[in-house]
Amino acid sequence: MKRAAALEGVSVSEFLRRSAAERARLILPTADQLRDVLGSVHGGGGRADRTGEAFTELLIGRERKRGLERRK
Repeated sequence: MKRAAALEGVSVSEFLRRSAAERARLILPTADQLRDVLGSVHGGGGRADRTGEAFTELLIGRERKRGLERRK
């Protein structure tokens, strides 16, 4: 470790801190890495407010269309 730290121009302690941080980034899920910023950005919304209703309407429309096609 001494040689690696010397090649990077840092102390062994700093080398170990950086190595541990890099290893943690590789192992931890992305959500853990972004925990401090997740949920802090607001995009104005509005588009997803009616998602459930829109999906229901879509399904009802498909069922009606199938019913009409069956009658033909």
